[in-house]
Amino acid sequence: MPESVQHQVILVGPMGSGKTTLGRRVATQLGLRFVDCDEELEKQTGAEVSLIFDIEGEHGFRERETRMLKQLLQQDRVLIATGGGVVTVAANRQLLKGTGTVVWLRTSVAQQLRRLSQDRKRPLLQTEDRRGRLESMAATRNPLYAEVADMEFCAGRRSLAQGAQALAEALENRMKAGSHE
Repeated sequence: MPESVQHQVILVGPMGSGKTTLGRRVATQLGLRFVDCDEELEKQTGAEVSLIFDIEGEHGFRERETRMLKQLLQQDRVLIATGGGVVTVAANRQLLKGTGTVVWLRTSVAQQLRRLSQDRKRPLLQTEDRRGRLESMAATRNPLYAEVADMEFCAGRRSLAQGAQALAEALENRMKAGSHE
């Protein structure tokens, strides 16, 4: 791993912003281990996130997510992809602010709709008005992403490879600049 890259990178942002897809590639490029918070939660519980939502509701899921986030933030040399709603819990925002480099992956609602057009698993997207739901979530969550983020990144219309390369370089540059202060 390049010496300039910090021990932890945490990706936050809305569903469909690339936290998992981009995160896997960036982790490889930076020599970090990739961990997806939702995937780890599913492994630990043996249940899909959608089932946890169905049985325990969003509140129960968020409690589990907070416990998982605490566990993951104890690890070193890791890139963590969080769930899109992780920032809705004040305790999670405090955890995120105190650890690693938090990157807000910004994306437009139009991009989310394109990327999530075939997705039928996400509990909060199970609605007739997906655009309305995503716009409402953005209005609520974007200020919270901004609150915890050390940096923002928008892949825009870049390919996955180009976006991953650009984010990896941005992280390396940030760490180099920070090591000279």
